[in-house]
Amino acid sequence: METAPGSTHKKRLLSLDVFRGATVAAMILVNNPGDWGNVYSPLLHAEWHGCTPTDLVFPFFLFIVGVSIAYALSSRKNDPSARGGLVQKILTRTLILFALGLFLNLFPVFDFSTVRIPGVLQRIAIVYMLASFLFLKLSPKGIAWLGAGILAGYYLLMSLVPVPGIGPANLEPETNLAAWVDRGVFTTNHLWSSSKTWDPEGLLSTIPALATALGGILAGVWLKKKDDAANKIAWMFTFGLTGILAGMLWNLFFPINKALWTSSYVLYTAGWASSVLALLYWLIDVKGYRKFTRPFVVYGINAITVFFVSGLVPRILTRISVGEDLNLRQWLYQTLYTPWFSPANASLAWAVSYVLGWYLILWLMHRKGIIIKV
Repeated sequence: METAPGSTHKKRLLSLDVFRGATVAAMILVNNPGDWGNVYSPLLHAEWHGCTPTDLVFPFFLFIVGVSIAYALSSRKNDPSARGGLVQKILTRTLILFALGLFLNLFPVFDFSTVRIPGVLQRIAIVYMLASFLFLKLSPKGIAWLGAGILAGYYLLMSLVPVPGIGPANLEPETNLAAWVDRGVFTTNHLWSSSKTWDPEGLLSTIPALATALGGILAGVWLKKKDDAANKIAWMFTFGLTGILAGMLWNLFFPINKALWTSSYVLYTAGWASSVLALLYWLIDVKGYRKFTRPFVVYGINAITVFFVSGLVPRILTRISVGEDLNLRQWLYQTLYTPWFSPANASLAWAVSYVLGWYLILWLMHRKGIIIKV
């Protein structure tokens, strides 16, 4: 998310822009291998329980959304005259993000009878809206207690509530409570095409995803405090390490799982996000090491835009025929990559090239001062 309503350039943390840019670049990298059958394991999601580096990417982005909310809305939080316009902007942005996600799921067929309703941008939209309103309404202490309540409540819900028509509570892919809710709300026609029985961005698991953003809000509030930078960094690392260890401990009986967005997964990934942001804040905003930041800033200031458009281009390429049994994407991959690399390295080289290609486009936009805010 580039900024939230009411933000100004002065409020931007360069380290946050770098973190956002690196995260969206990683999103594009893992979403666009040359060949899904040949991908290095760290660039794939865990099959079910567990956490790979790829499983850190989405929660990092939601954590960043939370930090951005704290920075953008703090100055107007206690201004009653600004509340109406602020609420309208939040709702407008939410609708735009949700519509963009739905468009991605529809493109290029536009079959509304089978369109997947949940999705990455849809989850970002819902979490952004709820987190923004909660930030405007609650104190930091209230947000912390609510986040803890969400994690505890979700654990009890998934661990104790029987699944109607199936049996005892469980955490299996097709028979857990979250999957049952997804099938009941969206029906199998409107869920993730790879499963049709559950969705990794489903409805119930969006609730703990909100807790990820609330953790980001607390980090943003902490970083905005008028306090010694070293003290803020030390506490950010402390919170990060505590989250990682607590998530690993909770994993023993409520496994870390991205698809279910389990409470242990929230703590574990938020702990890593807090630690990474603390490191970047120390390097960039405190110590002033900025020479390496340009590529990430270029990605960060148009993050949603590049994520959306980069999702459209591969679908367009697959619709362009080159010969009888080959589309343009396949032709490019088989011509430029597979003859020169091993299967896994060809797949990786395609993904890296795609990220670098978008960097060139974003760099040109940056030079011309083009920022497309969503």
